Amino acid sequence: MIADWKPIVPGLSREHGGPDAAGVPEHDFSTNSNACGPCPSAWHAVQRADVTRYPDAQYQQLRAQLAQHHGVDGARVVLAGSASEFIFRLTAWAARQGVQRVELPRHAYGDYAHAAQAWGLATQRYADSGRLDPAPGADPAADGVPSLWPPAPRLRWACDPSSPLGQGVGVGVFQDCDIAVLDRAYHPLRLSGPSAWDEARLQRVWQLFSPNKALGLTGVRGAYALAPEGAEEAAQALAALCPSWPLGAQGVALLQAWCQPESAAWLVESRATLRQWKARQQALFRDQGWTVRPSQANFFCVRVPPEWSPALPVWRQAGVKLRDAHSFDLPGHWRLGVLPPASQDALQALLQQGPPPVLAGPHPSKSSP
Repeated sequence: MIADWKPIVPGLSREHGGPDAAGVPEHDFSTNSNACGPCPSAWHAVQRADVTRYPDAQYQQLRAQLAQHHGVDGARVVLAGSASEFIFRLTAWAARQGVQRVELPRHAYGDYAHAAQAWGLATQRYADSGRLDPAPGADPAADGVPSLWPPAPRLRWACDPSSPLGQGVGVGVFQDCDIAVLDRAYHPLRLSGPSAWDEARLQRVWQLFSPNKALGLTGVRGAYALAPEGAEEAAQALAALCPSWPLGAQGVALLQAWCQPESAAWLVESRATLRQWKARQQALFRDQGWTVRPSQANFFCVRVPPEWSPALPVWRQAGVKLRDAHSFDLPGHWRLGVLPPASQDALQALLQQGPPPVLAGPHPSKSSP
C-alpha cells in the first residue's frame, strides 16, 4: 500500500519536438532522430510486418533475440511500448517499492519528472558529479543529501549521452542509489568520445533502449530494458504491470531488425556521415559568433543571443523548426538535431537574415523539466 499517494497534477503539459499543429516541418531540427535514416533493413522489416495478426502475446522469439543480442538471460529482458511507457511503468513499480523521491539530472527529458509527479513523488535534481542540489528549505552548505528527506528508497535517472546537451555521464552518478536507470537512447548515436560505462558497470543498473531514434524510425514505437544482474524478480514485477501486447507487429519487426548485423553495419556508416554533417552545422553558428556547447551525440545546444530569442516562431513559419531548451531547464539555449546539408542551407539563410523583430506576446512558459 502506498502511503500519502497524490493524484496526477491537473493540466500538466508536455513539450516535445517533431510535428506539431502546423504539420510536419520541412526542416526539422527539433528531434534527435538519425537523419541518415531510415535504416534500409529495418524499414523493409517494418514494411513486411504482418499487421493482420496479433503478435505472439509472450513475444518469445523477440525476447530470445534481444537476450542473445546483449548476451544476457532472457529473464532480464523487459519489453515496453516505448521508452516513455517504460519510464512511467518503472516509476509506478518504484512507488510500490516505497520510493518517495526521484532524482533527476539538472537538464533532462521531461517524462522522468512527469512520471514522478503522476505518482505524487518528490523530485530533486543533481549535478554532473552526482551531487544532489539542495532541496527547498535545506542548507546549501550541507552534503547534498538533505536531512528533511525520509530514509526511503530512491530512484535515480541518467541518460548517456545526456539530453539536451549530449554529454557523457560518469559512472559515479549512481553511487549509493537504490534503483538506478541508465537511459541509453543516444548511445548508438554517440559521435565522439568514449562511454565511461564498461560491461561490468552496466550489469549493475537498469538499461533502457529505444532503437527507433538510431534507426531513423521514430514513428514506430517500441523499446525494451535490461534488468540488472540478480534483478529477475523485479523484471517479472514490471512485466506484471504491463498490459497485454505492448508491442504491435511493426514494433516487433523494428526490435528484431535492431538485433541484425545489417543494422549495426548501417549505423557505423551513418555515424561517419553524421560527424561530417555535425561539424558543418556547428560551424554555421560559430561563424556567427554564437557559443556552441560541447556534445558527443548527433545533437547539440547553442547559447542564444538575446536579440535572437523571438526567432523560433518566425522560423517555424518558414518551415524550419528548432527546440527551445527552456523545457529542459536550460533557458537561453536551443537544441538542434543534426540534419543534412540541404536543411542546413535553409537554416543558414535564416541566420544570414539577422534577428527578427520582437513579436507581440510573452515568451513561451516552461512546460516540462
